[in-house]
Amino acid sequence: MAEQGVTPQSEDFNAWYTDVVQRADLADYAPVRGSMIIKPYGYALWENIQAALDARFKATGHQNAYFPLFIPQSFMQKEAEHVEGFAPELAIVTHGGGKELEEPLVVRPTSETVIGHAFANWIQSYRDLPLLINQWANVVRWELRTRLFLRTMEFLWQEGHTAHATQAEAQAETMQMLDVYADFARDQAALPVIKGRKSDQERFAGADATYSIEAMMRNRWALQSGTSHNLGQNFAKAFDIKYLDENNELQFCWTTSWGLSTRMVGAIIMGHGDDQGLRLPPRLAPIQVVAVPIFRNDDQKSDVMEAITAAVQELQDAGIRVHLDNRENVNPGFKFNDWEMRGVPVRLEVGPKDVEKNSVALARRDVPGKEGKQFVDRPQMLSTVTGLLDSIHENMLREAAEFRDAHLHEAATFDEMVEILEAGDWALAPYDGSAEAEDKVQEATKATSRCFPLDQEPLPQGTACVITGRDAIGKAYFARAY
Repeated sequence: MAEQGVTPQSEDFNAWYTDVVQRADLADYAPVRGSMIIKPYGYALWENIQAALDARFKATGHQNAYFPLFIPQSFMQKEAEHVEGFAPELAIVTHGGGKELEEPLVVRPTSETVIGHAFANWIQSYRDLPLLINQWANVVRWELRTRLFLRTMEFLWQEGHTAHATQAEAQAETMQMLDVYADFARDQAALPVIKGRKSDQERFAGADATYSIEAMMRNRWALQSGTSHNLGQNFAKAFDIKYLDENNELQFCWTTSWGLSTRMVGAIIMGHGDDQGLRLPPRLAPIQVVAVPIFRNDDQKSDVMEAITAAVQELQDAGIRVHLDNRENVNPGFKFNDWEMRGVPVRLEVGPKDVEKNSVALARRDVPGKEGKQFVDRPQMLSTVTGLLDSIHENMLREAAEFRDAHLHEAATFDEMVEILEAGDWALAPYDGSAEAEDKVQEATKATSRCFPLDQEPLPQGTACVITGRDAIGKAYFARAY
């Protein structure tokens, strides 16, 4: 039984987040510091994310495979920038079966190396390309500052890995998968995201270029919600991934990788939630409709349960994810609050008067109070619920986009930039891409560069970076981030 009430967002957003995750029964802390237990309701949300993405991956020609959890330590050392980038986060196994291992094994932090080794064996000629692989897996990065779903030592994700004959094909794949993530975020999670290229400081270790989707949370912090990397020929050269081209000459492949993790659960919580708890986008919600019977005595119970059971069956037959809350140890008011906390998009109520009128009451989670409640004749229930689910998705997307756009500002000077960031908003400003500039902003405001958005016009030649005064390479967003 969920405890009711959470810390208000305005009072302490981090406490609100932790309250919601636990009281909505999404996850719990694990005995090992830095790790988490994903509870059934949270895992059902992840499964829906998984299903929606997996369908998109397969539609773009990718196949699922699975690679080992343990990676020879020597593999990690083959690509210099990669090992340097991941060294502080590695978990390394030195003993197994009671004996010291001849070579230590790294617990998978990401799979570029072991998949690169496999690709080198699988690819012989241009006829083997492109090779398009995805893996659903867990990864381990030695991170002890736990924030459930956002930053844990072990987390779940998918990682795509592809090999191509040309640089242009690899770049097209990189951008295609970034678009897949952005479309998923918008069409399934109701999250408007900004697509962009990361600075060199934020680039994936070993990549030529990294692109991301950036989402704004309700406290205006940024959350990097998915990344797509053009790895160039760096891993191909490190792992000898070559192919014979049409002229019978050996060439190095061009590779990519891209990933989205259980961080997306955190994005959904923080991008939509309110002081009553979760607000889940209907297309991903584990339960789209919760049915609550209302009665005072056994005579009423019999009629109400017959009516509500038939309604639930009709919704189930139409493919809607519906749950009948027939708990008798709590009253309807408690159930209403409980399912609001869990973010169920639509609540269906049936009481004695509804039975008499052959109607149902429908309440939408995204519109509180009487405004969000309507009474519908029973024959119109299914079509109304179907329309409501689409309407709720569009409303949540619109609200999130309006909230985001109200907190995006352009800065023409460094002082303007600092003022915007100190107010908690995002600043878009000409930036030279340097670590020096980024360090200066971070020191002044704790904000970091999020990305150079893709939907910008080239800057006029000679446009100055507002931070250093040197030539800017484009406008970039800066914000506080998770």
